[in-house]
Amino acid sequence: MSDQTVVCRCEDITREKLLEVISQGYRTIDEIKRATRAGMGPCQGRTCRLLIAQELSKIYGIPMEEVLMPTFRPPVKPISMGMLADAYVEEHGGDA
Repeated sequence: MSDQTVVCRCEDITREKLLEVISQGYRTIDEIKRATRAGMGPCQGRTCRLLIAQELSKIYGIPMEEVLMPTFRPPVKPISMGMLADAYVEEHGGDA
């Protein structure tokens, strides 16, 4: 993978930027996410999470299984505002 390869398509983060923040001491996907926004786009890291983990594994010489995966907050999958509204109405019996 070249340095100009885009790792996170949603946030347009290149491998070069990824290597830059890793060289600054960022060691986890969550730390990298906070520093670069990688994994915060519409796909929520579904595309780039594994690529970032592979780079961390290679650079720090640790197995992929030991790379700390990011935390997720609900909703884990994208949902529409309509679904949220329907759930509210269902739970509260139509009272706003």
